[in-house]
Amino acid sequence: MRRRFVYLALLAVLALMAAACGGGSESSGTGTSAGGDESVSGSVSLMGIWVGTEQQSIQAVLDGFKEKFPNVDVKYNAAGDNIVTVLATAVQGGNPPDLATIAQPGTIAEYAKDGDLKPIDFAKSTVQENFGDSIVALGTVDGQLYSFLFKGANKSTVWYNVPVFNDGGVDPPDTWDQFLENAQTLKASGVPAYSIGGADGWTLTDLFENIYIRTAGPEMYDKLATHDIPWTDQSVKDALTEMGKILGDTDNIAGGKQGALQTDFPTSVTQVFADPPKAAQVIEADFVAGEIVNSTKAKPETGFNEFDFPSINGSPPAVVGGGDQVVMFKDTPASRALVEYLASPEAAAIWVKRGGFSSPNLNVDEGDYPDPILRATATALASAEVFRFDLSDLQPSAFGGTVGQGLFKLFQDFLANPSDVNGIAQQMEDAAQKAYNQ
Repeated sequence: MRRRFVYLALLAVLALMAAACGGGSESSGTGTSAGGDESVSGSVSLMGIWVGTEQQSIQAVLDGFKEKFPNVDVKYNAAGDNIVTVLATAVQGGNPPDLATIAQPGTIAEYAKDGDLKPIDFAKSTVQENFGDSIVALGTVDGQLYSFLFKGANKSTVWYNVPVFNDGGVDPPDTWDQFLENAQTLKASGVPAYSIGGADGWTLTDLFENIYIRTAGPEMYDKLATHDIPWTDQSVKDALTEMGKILGDTDNIAGGKQGALQTDFPTSVTQVFADPPKAAQVIEADFVAGEIVNSTKAKPETGFNEFDFPSINGSPPAVVGGGDQVVMFKDTPASRALVEYLASPEAAAIWVKRGGFSSPNLNVDEGDYPDPILRATATALASAEVFRFDLSDLQPSAFGGTVGQGLFKLFQDFLANPSDVNGIAQQMEDAAQKAYNQ
């Protein structure tokens, strides 16, 4: 029941987040922020998932914090996709970071109930002013505030190499059939259609979730998210079959299946915009833009662009999204200062201006997004007829968010053998039952 409550709360939160990204605020971005000075001293550590270009961006945010609090030494620890395991080990060993960002809402609630997290009620007015009631509600466990949503993500975007599309004579598709037809045309033009970061299992769960919500619908998505239907349900098999139309098109994937399994997320982006390009498009979230801007020479609109994940069988527009929430394990003056700072529009604007960041902060100026493409992806949540939180993030962490096991590993197995729909569905159900029954 607790997990279901968290899930329902998330739907409300992301609805608000959509409005926030819509840019309706008249604020100049000067909302409540940490009133830092030299009286705060010490050290503070932040553990997060962000690596590569995203690590550079969070470091820029932390550099801004250092300017405000010159007597605080701040360090970012990049845990990457292993953050769930790394953080759990640190907590169990009695040596957690001061702060962390966690994408799995259920994991946050578990840490709070176990007494591992420290409440951040001291920052409630800041979070209230900058994010609103629903995000306060999301971060509240047993009447105390434990987290807030720092970084949002629209995961229903496809990023493409504009010259490759032009050379192939294809336009961004509206439908799944057109998407698959374009892939064959692109291959015939000499460039593989797909770049897949299969070394990071979460990229594959994102692809499945976008297909599933369009083939099964939002109500079935909700049921699968809470394991009210099994992973052997026909709706899951149907979505896996559609997913196999991409994964099974081996010679249309940069590096083939084996290459995809060895390609991490940053590489899956940069190889689309390399010179010469190794693929025409990559299916991933709006934070792809940050990787493009910071790691390639491609320019918005002339070099890269994006389109919404296409409709399948007439499905309405839908957005699958996620987000990273800030939590505090150690209550110190330096930790409190960093929490207040990260909840400010000032901190969010630093990353927003760098690209690859959708802020749920109500007081971030829409004009801070560096170009129309990034602004469009950040505000797309507001126009979505259907929105759902990342399904894998709503699962028990052992099933939905741990590298080398659960959905991450099983979707990699599916990439290796996309014809085994029944077998992989059964393995997913076996893993789900184990995780939910623990």
